[in-house]
Amino acid sequence: MFGWTGNFLKVDLTRNKAVEELYDSLLAIRFIGGRGFAAKILWDQLAPGVDPLSPENKL
Repeated sequence: MFGWTGNFLKVDLTRNKAVEELYDSLLAIRFIGGRGFAAKILWDQLAPGVDPLSPENKL
């Protein structure tokens, strides 16, 4: 996959912070493309029932 560096930049606009997170290349194989990555990360990090407009929503 072209452009895969193995990391993502997580930006917190509330706290004005940015953190680099490392991901295994297996993620790139299982969830091809940006939409697949985003869906997997949101699935793992969001609690069920989070209000779409609340600060707890990461999107």
